[in-house]
Amino acid sequence: MAHVLSVDTLHGFVAERLPAVRAALDAHVARAMTEIPEAGDDYRDLWATLGAQFDGGKNVRPSLALAAYAGLGGDEPEAIVPVAAAMQMLHTSMLIHDDILDHDEVRRGRPNVAGTRRAALAGSRLSPAQVEDHVMTAALLAGDLALSSSYDLISRAPLPAHHRIACLDLVTRAIRSTIAGELLDMYSGLTHPGDADPMVVCELKTAVYSFTAPMLAGAQLAGGDPTMVGHLEKIGTSLGISFQLVDDDLGVFGDPEVTGKSHLSDIREGKRTELMRLGYHRGSAAARDILDGALGNSELDEQGAARVREVLIGSGARGQALGVARRHARQARRIALERIPAPLSGYLVELIDALEERTA
Repeated sequence: MAHVLSVDTLHGFVAERLPAVRAALDAHVARAMTEIPEAGDDYRDLWATLGAQFDGGKNVRPSLALAAYAGLGGDEPEAIVPVAAAMQMLHTSMLIHDDILDHDEVRRGRPNVAGTRRAALAGSRLSPAQVEDHVMTAALLAGDLALSSSYDLISRAPLPAHHRIACLDLVTRAIRSTIAGELLDMYSGLTHPGDADPMVVCELKTAVYSFTAPMLAGAQLAGGDPTMVGHLEKIGTSLGISFQLVDDDLGVFGDPEVTGKSHLSDIREGKRTELMRLGYHRGSAAARDILDGALGNSELDEQGAARVREVLIGSGARGQALGVARRHARQARRIALERIPAPLSGYLVELIDALEERTA
């Protein structure tokens, strides 16, 4: 491949290779479904359900890996495709496990693994408790299959050993960071919402696996130097924090028809987001009482959620949280423009702008 000369050409490179990434994912699932013949239909069905989870996403992670690779001079597309597929597989595993923790059975407006399994068991002779066991087992194991597959895709990639090891190390780092962030997120439920530290959660739970790891994988395969890797890491951190803050806003204020997720679940789950932390710090005593009555209330209805939204807007908490998101986006944008060569810098700035203004 000739060296990429423009942002449009880089977009073209990414768009042309994303079908190959999807093909690599589908081929992996197809091979895995038949590699243990004695496993039976349930095993194959679980793989099929996992494969269906690839539909409907934005492909941010594989796109970043592809763009970083080509934008830094990589010229062997067949080398980056399986690694980009691994980044999407890793993302899929994180979504499945995150939905288990959040008790969600819908993703992108469609049943996720748990929701699919529950629908399959409708009308069965199982007790409600047995149905719950089946649903959670399917989701947990599907997430595990996806997690192991992210390693498998890289280990089988046509890469020099040192590149494979470096990319596997990135996956390991991403998994460990995400688990650390998930633990902080889940265990923050034991902490008063005003005393939580959601910014650390944003960095660990979202930034590393969603933005830093894919860009560093592409840079690794393209031969990026340590200084460039450092700049990309800073961009990934700031972009990840901005992304998560906007995501938290959409979890409360987004349109479910657009986001594909309930705008009640985050409040019902009692998520300790920066949005909620600021609501407690900026709100009046009466406002805090409203938040206390709603946060973690599994029976919260639309009327109760509307009162929470009024508090978050009226106190200025929403405006401040989105301001923090914009500040981190500006930081990522500045580094991209000042430290990253064209056309990758332009590609990243366009992505930063799009993610900052997204509605889903």
